[in-house]
Amino acid sequence: MARVVFYGAISLDGYLADQDHSLEWLTTNPGDNSDDYERFYQSLDYTMMGRKTYQGAQAEMGKVNFYPDTENFVFSHQRLDLIDGFELISGDPVRFVQNLPADKTIWVVGGAGLVKELLAAELIDEWWIQIVPILLGSGIPLFLTQERKQQFTLVETRQFGQFAELHLKKKSE
Repeated sequence: MARVVFYGAISLDGYLADQDHSLEWLTTNPGDNSDDYERFYQSLDYTMMGRKTYQGAQAEMGKVNFYPDTENFVFSHQRLDLIDGFELISGDPVRFVQNLPADKTIWVVGGAGLVKELLAAELIDEWWIQIVPILLGSGIPLFLTQERKQQFTLVETRQFGQFAELHLKKKSE
């Protein structure tokens, strides 16, 4: 099975996006992680995201392939008109990940629902979470309610401008 990673920014109160699914709060805060992001992105083979994450990214980036160097999968049970370079998957994301080649890496770009399913199956191997010093008050949380406790090992913390990044790995039993 492929290595599964999450890389993304959240507000100080744990939200991926505000209540309108907007990332404006993220783009208006001074972070400086472009070198780290490029290194991270070059290590990937695939991306996966939910419908709302895809639609938010497309609204932000336009009708160009915003991940041109990877195979990109959008999970949705709704029919979508995707831009070139993205493939619609309506099946089980856990089974999908379990069937990927072991020598590949897939980035869970987002979708709290996708994160929840993969986390429940204990499939996310590594996390890079950038924390932005803003309280949104409400929105789309990174972590939805889980059925059981999971622990991680802190690998490293770094600062990028106003962002604090946590690098975590799944704790070995």
